[in-house]
Amino acid sequence: MVGYRIGIDVGGTNTDAVILDEQDRVIAQVKTATTEDVATGIETALSRVLASARIDRRQIRHAMLGTTQCTNAIVERQRLSRIAVLRIGAPATLAVEPLAGIPEDLKQAMIHYVEIVRGGHEFDGREIAPLDTEAIRAFAQSVKNRVDAAAVTSVFAPVSPDHEERAAAIFRDVLGADFPVSLSYRIGSIGLIERENATILNAALTGVARRTVQGFEAALAGQGVNALAFFGQNDGTLMGAEYAMQYPIRMIACGPTNSLRGSSYLTGLENAVVVDVGGTTTDIGVIANGFPRESAVAVEIGGVRTNFRMPDLVSVGIGGGTVIHLKPGGGFSVGPESVGYRLTEKALVFGGDTLTFTDVAVGLGKVAIGDSTRTASLDKELLMAIYRDIIARIEETVDRVKVSGDAVPVVLTGGGSALFPDVLAGASQIIRPAHFNVANAIGAAIAQVSGEIERVYSLEKTARTAAVEDAKRRAVAVAVEAGASPETCHVVDIEDVPLAYLPGNATRIKVKAAGDLVG
Repeated sequence: MVGYRIGIDVGGTNTDAVILDEQDRVIAQVKTATTEDVATGIETALSRVLASARIDRRQIRHAMLGTTQCTNAIVERQRLSRIAVLRIGAPATLAVEPLAGIPEDLKQAMIHYVEIVRGGHEFDGREIAPLDTEAIRAFAQSVKNRVDAAAVTSVFAPVSPDHEERAAAIFRDVLGADFPVSLSYRIGSIGLIERENATILNAALTGVARRTVQGFEAALAGQGVNALAFFGQNDGTLMGAEYAMQYPIRMIACGPTNSLRGSSYLTGLENAVVVDVGGTTTDIGVIANGFPRESAVAVEIGGVRTNFRMPDLVSVGIGGGTVIHLKPGGGFSVGPESVGYRLTEKALVFGGDTLTFTDVAVGLGKVAIGDSTRTASLDKELLMAIYRDIIARIEETVDRVKVSGDAVPVVLTGGGSALFPDVLAGASQIIRPAHFNVANAIGAAIAQVSGEIERVYSLEKTARTAAVEDAKRRAVAVAVEAGASPETCHVVDIEDVPLAYLPGNATRIKVKAAGDLVG
């Protein structure tokens, strides 16, 4: 029996949807305007792509969504859950309290209660202090009916998660078996403060994630689609619905990474620079061995410094809807404002009154969109100066993400990439693959499910080969939990970094595993 897949990606300007057959061929694609409440745009895109495909909806097996809703909740400081923040680390961590580095307006948006209790571990798994279970139980009792979720962080939890797991059991005993508890060892890496911040954000997003998952499943059911729902992760892979509700922080950057994965699939390139041009921003990243290159440094999300896995992306405030400001007496400035999803209302070529990057490209004859006569009165030399300035910014950013001075293949994707030229400095070739304007939705539809772990091992206690095998086993288990088929799950990347500053011949091992969708 034929099995189809739906891929939907929500951007700041457009919501894209595709349907693929079992040979990964695109049989239908649509691009609709993103709506203010997001959900309406998803439902519209879903309805239109199904109408275009004209297939038996009972044969749709999987539906994938890459969404900005979690990102928007943090940036806009809205719809965040009330949380309890527990740090296990007294007396070792009292110098810096939880919520360090989190902006005040974000703290106020997620009403919180904070407690630090005795416990935690050394890097080699030895206890700093016994876990104070009575203090945890008293804290849980004190926040009953006041919070929607809890964030638990323990010292060196990625090495030994025992105290975090015991704390979670107490929370659920007091507050209910289904109470959402975010554990830091499942979210961030070794550093305490950044890992704690990521865990706090994850807990604050659990309500948004639940509504997103339930809304997507309801939209599918409303269209007569009985498919397994999956959601995009930051690394260009997928996770199942239950996993997504537990770890919404992993959805933060799924849009750009979907574009990178889609670009790799459409071009067959495993190593390239991808320039994804939307209506509001241009996201530039690197495909390394078929997957988005991960950032090697701590990443800020909504002003919060975190250390969980995120793609190495550079966003430039240039897109099809970027506003061009003309200065009295000559000169101009580019953005950073954008008309976004209102491009077809605001741009000159669509009858609006705002000069945008799209109008500049149309006025120069680079692309045929809308009514070009509405740009006829604009000074062509000025338009060319604006266009060259924009392209120079993109070329400079491409140069920044490259790891060498050599020219590399550059893949142009996204609806706004039609505005760009066929030659860019630093590019060995410019590739615009088929279906480039919906590469993000294709990336969501063809993605695998992944899992990743990072642990510190003492090689005085464990042989290196045994440590690596243990890490691989754990990574595969996380991938299976996220929705990967156990039969197809395999290790795709291993990092083994000796930690010379720690005693005991310590090493940090990071393993990523991926597999095909289950079901």
